[in-house]
Amino acid sequence: MFHREGVTESDRLSVLHLIAPGDVGGAERVVHALASGQRRAGHRVTVGAVLSNGADHRSHPFLAPLERAGVETILLRVPPRAYRRERSACVELCRRLRPDVVHTHGIRVDVVDAAVARRAGMPTVTTVHGFTGGDFKMWVYERLWRRALRGFDAVVAVSRPLARDLERTGVPPGRLHAVPNAWPADDLPPFPRYEARQQLAVPDGRFHVGWVGRLTPEKGADVLLAALPLLADLPMVVSVVGDGRGRPQLQAAAARLGLGDRVRWLGNVAAAGRLFTAFDVFALSSRTEGTPIVLFEAMATSTPIVASAVGGVPDVLAPQEALLVGPDDPAALAQAIRAVHADPAAAADRARRAQQRLGSEFAPGPWLERYERIYRSVG
Repeated sequence: MFHREGVTESDRLSVLHLIAPGDVGGAERVVHALASGQRRAGHRVTVGAVLSNGADHRSHPFLAPLERAGVETILLRVPPRAYRRERSACVELCRRLRPDVVHTHGIRVDVVDAAVARRAGMPTVTTVHGFTGGDFKMWVYERLWRRALRGFDAVVAVSRPLARDLERTGVPPGRLHAVPNAWPADDLPPFPRYEARQQLAVPDGRFHVGWVGRLTPEKGADVLLAALPLLADLPMVVSVVGDGRGRPQLQAAAARLGLGDRVRWLGNVAAAGRLFTAFDVFALSSRTEGTPIVLFEAMATSTPIVASAVGGVPDVLAPQEALLVGPDDPAALAQAIRAVHADPAAAADRARRAQQRLGSEFAPGPWLERYERIYRSVG
């Protein structure tokens, strides 16, 4: 199994992971955890990263952690929307590597590349992290994606609600697997609290709320902004860590709400998981989720959590481990944040329970074994 060191040659698998990576995100973290864990076990692992010709490949943040882990990476450089060329490059890569399984991650490679891998004779597995929704264009893309998912040899959903959703929209139950994400602890420990607060330049004496994620509608940063006027009496500052297409609109909304000196927009921050110790509370205000890696980061650092009870979140955290609220409910979110401020001892107790659960239920060994069984079932 993947948690063993040194598989025999007869048990060794060849795995090709395909992803069109963003700068940072849960899917990227999952690919790194899978690829590095599989390599440590002695399997042959390659990650194919589909990047546009204009991207700075040498400094792309997705690649460096893989290279440090000794995982072979191959860049598929294609112009934007050059899908025929992309498919040809994927076929060539599959024929050259002859992997036992091609594991794709994300809408682009699921729709564009997986079918050509199957036509080249490779079993295909995909991990679905969730659907974002949005405008009509995104609705059309997601319809195409859901249709494409029916053709995979195995579809992994990262939460039970997502698995039920995929079954309702046509993924055959016999090919569907619910496998929540795991927490492969980073090699580097979190920063001490004082150092993390220094790095984030948190003003002295402020109750510090952290929000980490993509600035896109499904992540619900606007829900947190709407909650802040209800907390105007608290000596509070909010750090928003992350970036995305919604940032200009969110900053404009913060200005309209008079939050200019209470919200800091930090953008993408290197090694953000090591900085959760700077937060007095971590707020996850998403409208939809799979199994969020950022929850694991907060749990690992014993950071008190308030979170929307959406997707797989209730499967990760119980009420005795975090304060859970309904989605799109700024008043409930504000009340939960206020409760953490009012009773830090109770919040710290919940955070300790969450950390204990992380170690007992979300360790990487069993998670990697589940994926190996799935790979062997389609081979």
